[in-house]
Amino acid sequence: MAEINLNCPLPLPYEQIVMAHGGGGRLMQQLLDRLIQPVFDNPILAQKQDSAVITVNSAKLAFTTDSYVIKPLFFPGGDIGKLAVCGTLNDLAMSGAKPLYLSCSLIIEEGFPLADLKRILQSMQQSAQKAGVKIVTGDTKVVEQGKGDGLYINTAGIGIIESALAISPQKIHSGDSIIINGDIARHGIAIMLERESMQFDHHITSDCSDLSGIVHGLLDSGVQAHCMRDLTRGGLASVLLELASAADCHLEIDETAVPIHEAVSSACEILGFDPLYVANEGCFVLFVPEHQTYQALEILRLDPLGQQAAVIGKVIRPKPGGMVTVKTSFGTSRVLNLLSGEQLPRIC
Repeated sequence: MAEINLNCPLPLPYEQIVMAHGGGGRLMQQLLDRLIQPVFDNPILAQKQDSAVITVNSAKLAFTTDSYVIKPLFFPGGDIGKLAVCGTLNDLAMSGAKPLYLSCSLIIEEGFPLADLKRILQSMQQSAQKAGVKIVTGDTKVVEQGKGDGLYINTAGIGIIESALAISPQKIHSGDSIIINGDIARHGIAIMLERESMQFDHHITSDCSDLSGIVHGLLDSGVQAHCMRDLTRGGLASVLLELASAADCHLEIDETAVPIHEAVSSACEILGFDPLYVANEGCFVLFVPEHQTYQALEILRLDPLGQQAAVIGKVIRPKPGGMVTVKTSFGTSRVLNLLSGEQLPRIC
């Protein structure tokens, strides 16, 4: 077997894994690009999508997997089970796939209450049934007490792509409108407040939701989506930076156009977080041709998950590529960068 060469001009800055390697920022991107991707390198993996798009005979399929290590396991608006199902469905939806089947693998810590496990499994089943998908296979492991953080869940999903659209960052065009379906940062802030037992005047609930319905309503209406991506770890900013790099383009965002709940904005200010970098579990960005902007907004706003849909920016093709700039409420402009550390651990 040929030895895999991992040499690169910029070595990994750490000799060991740190928490920030899983935070969706700069260190995670370095880990993927400089270590993981070179080992498994192949044309399908090189797509760098949340779901791999593969062809089996005449069927075009999307295949994805994800692991969930959230703390606390139960939070306002959901739990780790709902999160696992919705997160996997959302990854499939972002490639334009109709979800079909899911797997469920559990890593359970010794001493975990059976009542809590039953509640989480029922939550998974309810979320799957609501989406019209089946959980058809899985695995269960138990680890010693103190070595499992309660419960970890891994899910995989398979969906079928019936649309002729090729939805990917490489399809992003100059002049495309950038649209978001709803308000940002609710999930990350809800988790933080629950974890730290902090009380605010307004109850903040996670946006954890299945986006497959709203996405397929959009595609069925004839909107020519060039690219879609759900906003999870690293928030809106990290996703936009990833897409700008993959598409080699400059994205320009209007900060005042990005929907954010007043209570979430206040919590971010008190806690010192930039809401653009806080995690979401029911938000996605959509890139559409400029002439279809209002059609896309009208379709999105028909769905409860899209009632706050808004145009937040546009695509500028000229170099330098891989850049995201934000027009602020003060009339100035700032450049977004990937987080260098871990802003909010264990949020998905």
